[in-house]
Amino acid sequence: MHILVESCETPSVTVVSTYLIKNKNKNMGVKLYSMDLSPPVRSVMMTCDILNVPFEKIPVNLFEQDHLKPEYLKKNPLHTVPVLEDGNLTLHDSHAIMAYLVDTYGKDDSWYPKDVKKRALVNQKLFFNISILFPRIRNITYPLIIEGNKNIDPKRYDDIAEAYGFVEEFLSRTTYLAADHITIADVAALSSMTTLEALLPIDAKKYPKTTAWLTNLKNTSFSKNQNESRATALAELIKKHLP
Repeated sequence: MHILVESCETPSVTVVSTYLIKNKNKNMGVKLYSMDLSPPVRSVMMTCDILNVPFEKIPVNLFEQDHLKPEYLKKNPLHTVPVLEDGNLTLHDSHAIMAYLVDTYGKDDSWYPKDVKKRALVNQKLFFNISILFPRIRNITYPLIIEGNKNIDPKRYDDIAEAYGFVEEFLSRTTYLAADHITIADVAALSSMTTLEALLPIDAKKYPKTTAWLTNLKNTSFSKNQNESRATALAELIKKHLP
């Protein structure tokens, strides 16, 4: 279960009108099944914000086990959030959704390059997020918040520090995680990193490139619109459950 999602405000009339004019032959808006605290959902919401894709948010309350209801399991047997519906297409997994959104609604391919080698580098960092960054959140938040286990193995925090070291190394090679320009890999990692830092603050002296990268991303409009308040809400929930 992806713990903790995010939400999106109703798009303005201007944004929707502009979107409809530019996308006459495309489906008019998507549905996003989500929970406000989830990092994976926040990454999808930020992608929608970046691409000006309007969407209908359909809340899925994980704490009340909405994700285990039969009607939801038909959409996603893995019972995770987010789930995206676009016409007759149903997608789960935030990374698959982000890639689809850029391929379908992006004005260009800068966020997710079509060039095979460039795309491979973005995919590599997306896989890094789902295999390293997000699990190191879940390894603490699931037992802490869902199971009520406050006895967190100190090694879990060492694992987070190790992840910060990986990010620092990536950023010593390129300006952003996968290239010298921002891609959806950065957006996905942003949602995870803004929750990881609630578990283990990032040492700016030890990880200067990571700190600068994260600060830059936090100042973007898509982060402020779709990530900031929700990451803060999750941080407060974590703090409430910590011993």
